[in-house]
Amino acid sequence: MDPKNKIIGNGENDVESPINKNKMTAGAITNSRKEKRQSRFNIPKNQELDVLPPLKDAPSDQREELFIQKLRQCCVLFDFASDPLSDLKWKEVKRTALHEMVEYVTTQKGVISDNVYGEAVNMFAVNLFRTLPPSSNPNGAEFDPEEDEPTLEAAWPHLQLVYELFLRVLEAPDFQPNLAKRYIDQKFVLQLLDLFDSEDPRERDLLKTTLHRIYGKFLGLRAFIRKQISNVFYRFIYETEHHNGIAELLEILGSIINGFALPLKDEHKLFLLRALMPLHKVKSLSVYHAQLAYCVVQFLEKDASLTQSVIQSLLKYWPKTHSPKEVMFLNELEEILDVIEPAEFQKVMVPLFRQLSKCVSSPHFQVAERALYYWNNEYVMSLVSENVVKILPIMFPSLYRNSKTHWNKTIHGLIYNALKLFMEMDQKLFDDCTQQYRQERQNF
Repeated sequence: MDPKNKIIGNGENDVESPINKNKMTAGAITNSRKEKRQSRFNIPKNQELDVLPPLKDAPSDQREELFIQKLRQCCVLFDFASDPLSDLKWKEVKRTALHEMVEYVTTQKGVISDNVYGEAVNMFAVNLFRTLPPSSNPNGAEFDPEEDEPTLEAAWPHLQLVYELFLRVLEAPDFQPNLAKRYIDQKFVLQLLDLFDSEDPRERDLLKTTLHRIYGKFLGLRAFIRKQISNVFYRFIYETEHHNGIAELLEILGSIINGFALPLKDEHKLFLLRALMPLHKVKSLSVYHAQLAYCVVQFLEKDASLTQSVIQSLLKYWPKTHSPKEVMFLNELEEILDVIEPAEFQKVMVPLFRQLSKCVSSPHFQVAERALYYWNNEYVMSLVSENVVKILPIMFPSLYRNSKTHWNKTIHGLIYNALKLFMEMDQKLFDDCTQQYRQERQNF
């Protein structure tokens, strides 16, 4: 993933046992739940579609009208959830029409005429904008791929083609944002953003590309899109702690941040500190941490003066009793240190190495190990070497103590490596720290 480039009873016994009865009941409940957990479409009964001629066979002066007829035809919705075998003939007619229009827009020029915009956007809206099913994981717990199954959209055979047609229209060489903006407006964007909470990863992936294309084409919507994404984050952080699309929204933002002009506007800096940094405190951080860390580092590469505020925020939200989360924080912190400027490092090194000292002393093997890997980073060690007078007295007690007492042999080796590097940086200071530590131990 590179955000820069962007975007599921065998009939042997005649007598029904109590156990079999329970199984049947459970199965009925499960099917009922699956039905309830499908998107809710407003589906009229007994729909029939006309089989229209192929676009390629129509005379050129009739193709626009036929294209619009097919767009209107595809506004008809079918039931895939509660009755998947219903209307199979008409479902196939719609699927074929959608597929044909995708090909048509991709291969032909000049098909997005003035009359097409409103019809096309209306067809997208009718098919895509719907009430999403209730969450399968409403308490905001992390999604576990081994235990949890996301709700996959039953209507995906049509939805996927609708998304693909939408993207082809947006990407067409003759697409004119000035004409489309009457239909693709703020209300449209809000409804599109609501869909990011879909549990179906296939839908979120196509949504990510779609919103990114809209952001690129409609300059007048850019500030609105950024504001509404931050509102999604605020609700997620401070109210629900549950949303399925945080990773995808952050992936879009990674690309947006990459394109920010310098100097950064105040609104962008506030977005970093008020919307992105508090995302670190949510318990489901692991689901989107890679994308979040990428966005943070992008900001720091744009404006080094933000480094102190970012590291202070990280230290503020540092997990106290969640070891896997601590490892994530240590990973991100090293990514930040890889791009930090020496002057900014000096502003944060004291609180930073106090935290690393605690991590080295962690009884959790992976936390201590991850912290000690910093001593294998040449750039970080060059910064430490320049500031060893401040840093060694902070780190020495935890390193020396754990070299004797830590239960894990691998940690002993890593601590020995760290102590050796410190000794090579400043032998006299190292001896002074050793003497002071022993004296304090005696007095204690």
